[in-house]
Amino acid sequence: MKLNPNYSKEIIEALNTYLSSIQQAYMNTRGFHWNIVGSHFLMLHIKYEEIYNELNVLADEVAERIIQLGGRPDHSFSSYLKNSKVIEKTDLSSDKETVEALVDDLKILVELEREINDKAASNLDEATAALTSDSIRSHEKTIWMLAALLK
Repeated sequence: MKLNPNYSKEIIEALNTYLSSIQQAYMNTRGFHWNIVGSHFLMLHIKYEEIYNELNVLADEVAERIIQLGGRPDHSFSSYLKNSKVIEKTDLSSDKETVEALVDDLKILVELEREINDKAASNLDEATAALTSDSIRSHEKTIWMLAALLK
């Protein structure tokens, strides 16, 4: 069954916003990886690298889904900065401030994922729904683990 063209246009736009947000979260996390200091340095340095690698893979999957739907993925830093719901974070280096910032970024991604998932499910777009469902599960687990460090 072919997807409704109006739906496809809407979901491509939502996926491009999500892609921009993933890319900004990636850059933030990469910066945290490079600049982390404090008593949890080693563990967070390793964890941040794992997270930014996962975000990089996710960005590729989202971009490919946009193409499959007949769209064109945004692919410039200027469009990412303009369209991202995740804000650019600079000059953070302590364990507490980087963990808090990353948790906030991941919560924004989960919010976008839920919106896209709901729209995809109600339009019988199983591929997009599966993509966002998997991401929700992964991001919520990461949020839980990182938030435990803040207690």
